[in-house]
Amino acid sequence: MGATGLATTPAEYRSRLLEQPDEQLDAWAAEAMRDISIRRGVLAVLHDLRAASGLEDRELEKVFAAGGGPPAVVGHDADGRLMVPAVTLHCFVKGLRALVPGAREMLVEYLVENFEELVYA
Repeated sequence: MGATGLATTPAEYRSRLLEQPDEQLDAWAAEAMRDISIRRGVLAVLHDLRAASGLEDRELEKVFAAGGGPPAVVGHDADGRLMVPAVTLHCFVKGLRALVPGAREMLVEYLVENFEELVYA
């Protein structure tokens, strides 16, 4: 392991993530979403989640609800961007697992996309 305790490069980090059981990946992804929302905001988390998953907002809304997120809290900001409360971001992890084939790879991609953010923490 590198000085960060994670890995020295994103490629090495990806390799280490792929060795982990699903439960560990899910926990790390949910924690990363929470931590990143604190530093960069919920919109940044949703942007990164869109990039990692390839899902559009309507699909993310379904994923959110499937993961236990209350549909009544889904909204949009003044610019029309999808928004959910920070404390419910973890619902995307469960929802991806429930609805989307390839969810494991998407969660790994989300974590790798945020490698620099995680190293910062």
